[in-house]
Amino acid sequence: MQHVNQFSYNELRSATDNFHLRNNIGRGGFGTVYKGTLKNGLQVAVKTLSAESRQRAGEFLNEINTISNVRHPNLVEIVGCCVQGAYRILVYEYLKNNSLDHVLLGRKSTNNRLDWGRRAIICMGIAKGLSFLHEELTPHIVHRDIKASNILIDEDFKPKIGDFGLAKLFPDNITHISTRVAGTIGYLAPEYALGGQLTMKADVYSFGVLVLEIISGRSSSKANCGGMQKFLLEWAWELHKEGKLLDLVDPDIGEFPEEEVTRYMKVAFFCTQAAASRRPLMSQVVDMISRKILLNEKELTPPGFFQGSTTLGAVPSSTKMSLGESTSSSC
Repeated sequence: MQHVNQFSYNELRSATDNFHLRNNIGRGGFGTVYKGTLKNGLQVAVKTLSAESRQRAGEFLNEINTISNVRHPNLVEIVGCCVQGAYRILVYEYLKNNSLDHVLLGRKSTNNRLDWGRRAIICMGIAKGLSFLHEELTPHIVHRDIKASNILIDEDFKPKIGDFGLAKLFPDNITHISTRVAGTIGYLAPEYALGGQLTMKADVYSFGVLVLEIISGRSSSKANCGGMQKFLLEWAWELHKEGKLLDLVDPDIGEFPEEEVTRYMKVAFFCTQAAASRRPLMSQVVDMISRKILLNEKELTPPGFFQGSTTLGAVPSSTKMSLGESTSSSC
């Protein structure tokens, strides 16, 4: 932690007006986030960790070590931290538009309306951020919890991936890691949810689900899509088979280029194929989105998604709710 600015608890308490409720801008699986202003006038996001267990303290230290030296336009930058007594706090750059979850599923306004241009920028930015983590960094980083609430949005509606508390490092010679299942239901890749076999393709799967969320304006974490007890991915695939894929598009988008939006949704299907080996690398996803790689739909196979008590390599209904944190947003 020698490369990270150290703040005292009193400094951060002062910056957030004693962690006042009005400064609460988010709550995650490992703590609450407050807006704060440092003495030098810099606005920051202050993430207080719920230090109720050794595991959560470990997640905090992991987050610091993982991201302290990582810099990319599509990754949230850490400003500093506080480790004082029982207090463990992370300090991030503050982003004006909060999280993608807030902008996409929260109250709609004229100022933050996500037209197609903004949604396309968000999809591409997330893809570039993941490509950097997976393929350009050494050791590589698998995020493990790519979802709308962990994507922060700046004033120009450019996305930044945040919350690295569950991230895992991958040396070049490692193909997969066997680990406990962690993440959020609705985004979990089937091979990871079932057997704890973690690869970069788990993030690719989550990204594919997230693209469908961005286009549809719906949450993937609730099984109530299309008026049926189906998760978003399952519903989207059914619409694709029926030739009605554009029915998925959020009406709030307004006018949009049908061919381009359809291509983004098909890229999402390539990312969520049941067999991890068939999913593209994130650098390939960037090229698919930007049309540098043409989509060969003959290569596309069904996604792994929840379907009652049986799945295409996914999670049985009897266990799926115990595998991760479920958000309160409705589909």
